[in-house]
Amino acid sequence: MIYASSEEQRGLRRFVDEADAGLRRDVPLVPAASIAGRALVTVIAIMTFLAGLTAGTAMLIANAADGWRGEVAREMTIQVRPVTGRDLDADVAAALDAARAIPGIADVYAYSKAQSEALLTPWLGAGLDLSELPVPRLIVVKLDPRAALDVDALRKAVIDKVPNATIDDHRLWLQRLSIMAGTVVVIAFVILALVMVAMVLAVGFATRGAMAGNREIIEVLHLVGAADGYISRQFQRHFFRLGLRGGIIGGGAAILVFLLSSSISVLMRTTAGGDQLEAMFGSFALSIKGYSVIVLIAGGIAVTTGLVSRLIVFRRLRELL
Repeated sequence: MIYASSEEQRGLRRFVDEADAGLRRDVPLVPAASIAGRALVTVIAIMTFLAGLTAGTAMLIANAADGWRGEVAREMTIQVRPVTGRDLDADVAAALDAARAIPGIADVYAYSKAQSEALLTPWLGAGLDLSELPVPRLIVVKLDPRAALDVDALRKAVIDKVPNATIDDHRLWLQRLSIMAGTVVVIAFVILALVMVAMVLAVGFATRGAMAGNREIIEVLHLVGAADGYISRQFQRHFFRLGLRGGIIGGGAAILVFLLSSSISVLMRTTAGGDQLEAMFGSFALSIKGYSVIVLIAGGIAVTTGLVSRLIVFRRLRELL
């Protein structure tokens, strides 16, 4: 057996008394403010911002894709191309009559020449004389949701009367939209998973560093009978506060970005390019559900930070046994 000198025993007793006094005063084992803590808050804020931005963007694209699918599924288009020797207006009228005779169609209307040319303005610019260009005429076919439409019968009826007409039922676009929306959701989940893994690793390194810096105090507390639950709770509370602070900063920044994007899209709505952008991607405005998801992500990251720290401390304390 190894015996300590009287001076060593007095030093150990003084250290134990100070540790025991710390227990009674409930002094935190980990300093409330430190360089490592501020660095961890910054990392968590960045991770939360990226996670919130990814989740919000995925929800915007998914909602836009749902709107596209709804609009495309309820409509079809007939395109009548101008051909030399044929009257374009007569061809449009014949295509309208043929489409109206098919069951399953709720409404049919044609774009005028001016409306058809206006569709090209965002790409070709305003002020151009398009009278010499062979601009096709579009006919919009509104489908009746209460009745089934025979697409082949519609195509035959229109083409028999107007050979220079083509019908687009948008099935290929629907398939592509579904694939795109699913891909965006999968990518968002992958990014969120990577963010969580990176955050867990950062919290793990920070917890081990905090334990290493307070190793002597932890060992003495462990020797004098401090419960593992008490020691782990100190670390859990400390890192939960850090995670909550970083989550609030990162989540708030993500919410601010979407609020600014929504405001900018409203200002751009009056321009031709803004109209096209809104038609493609929506108004960039998250719903209450979207903002709630960002808040849940921030809260989940804070809770995860505390739990990861607690588990690591428990594991290291078991190694002291």
